[in-house]
Amino acid sequence: MLAAMSATPLPPDAACTRSGGDACPGTLRLHRADDGALARIRIPGGVLTPRQAEVLGEAAGRLGDGGLHLTSRGNVQLRGLAEDAGPELARLLGEAGLLPSGPHERVRNVVASPLAGLDGRGAADIRPWLTGLDRLICASDRATGLSGRFLFALDDGRGDVDALGADITLIALAGERAALRAGASDTVLTVPAGDAPRAALLAAGAFLDAARPTGAWRVKDLSGDVAAALPGEVLRRLRRAGADAVAGSRPRPPGAVPPEPGPVAGSPALCVGVPLGRLDAAQWRLLSGAGELRLTPWRGAVVTEGAPGLLGELAAAGLITGPDSPWAGVGACIGRPGCARSLADVRSLAAAAVGPPGGLPVYWSGCERRCGHPHGEWVDVVATAGGHRVSVVRGERSGTPVAAGDDPAALAAAVAAARGPRTA
Repeated sequence: MLAAMSATPLPPDAACTRSGGDACPGTLRLHRADDGALARIRIPGGVLTPRQAEVLGEAAGRLGDGGLHLTSRGNVQLRGLAEDAGPELARLLGEAGLLPSGPHERVRNVVASPLAGLDGRGAADIRPWLTGLDRLICASDRATGLSGRFLFALDDGRGDVDALGADITLIALAGERAALRAGASDTVLTVPAGDAPRAALLAAGAFLDAARPTGAWRVKDLSGDVAAALPGEVLRRLRRAGADAVAGSRPRPPGAVPPEPGPVAGSPALCVGVPLGRLDAAQWRLLSGAGELRLTPWRGAVVTEGAPGLLGELAAAGLITGPDSPWAGVGACIGRPGCARSLADVRSLAAAAVGPPGGLPVYWSGCERRCGHPHGEWVDVVATAGGHRVSVVRGERSGTPVAAGDDPAALAAAVAAARGPRTA
């Protein structure tokens, strides 16, 4: 393990950079990357019907580089698009129901517990919240003022997506109640479960009012005093709207734990990990041909039908179907040559450093922005002008870094030492 933790805050990622307007890509606003145009398709809760999954695969093959790139919010990116591909992409997605509202397409950022309603572990099935919240967002003119990075999370009570640092989180509680959290606050507001989607959108509106003087894009960007006052303001608005809302306290879980790859107990579902989050056409067809598909915030997927017969096919296709895979817990940004900001081909380096499974998750970043990095405790590998830097991150704090140079063998050794056994 690396040296003891310092008090060094984690450098800000792209979500906190304020060099201009909100240029977050979407389906109707493509981003120009070094490997062509990029589209980011919002998929609330990561939920796709077989037809929608088929259309995404068709769009990737016809318009892009053929791959489907999963994001840390359960969305899909298509890369290698021609700059004039936008209208045809919008037509395909619109016909499949993946673009219900043009003005809202970049603000439909919603993650949800991917095993909700499948394994019986949650306090409630939050799928009605997902459809209800998406419908409310798309019907709200005010919601178009949210940035493309503002995030809603719907947790079924197991604490998985509650730990992802969303701006507004709903948590299912026993007794037909829901807890609402704004940002990282320990203060939660409980409301009747039936009011949960409406309460989440109301809280987002309160954030927009609080953010107006500074133009903050996310709750974590608010000043300390303003962020601390936000739950009280949301409570007042809920009560004025007639909701039975009560304030309480609930610490946020320390780390997000993804579902373990493999069959889901008591269910025909399978959890699958995707090495470095990229699926080729054949892998996508396997995943999308077995009922509803749920993409996860850990760059994986839940196939809701097909266990156990599909397990062998998925493993043979190179996907992660068990915790013993050396790829389990390994992630990376796109790196070179796809991103002009990247200082290294971090995906090739990550592949060269893959070793025995276990230990902390590790994430490889081509620059200081750390796009798509995980939450909780993880090994942070960052390309710099002088080589690579390896450290352990816990929450928002980074440990003392170790310079690892550019030699693949030395870099792999430094990462292996940092991953080590998880400490208490």
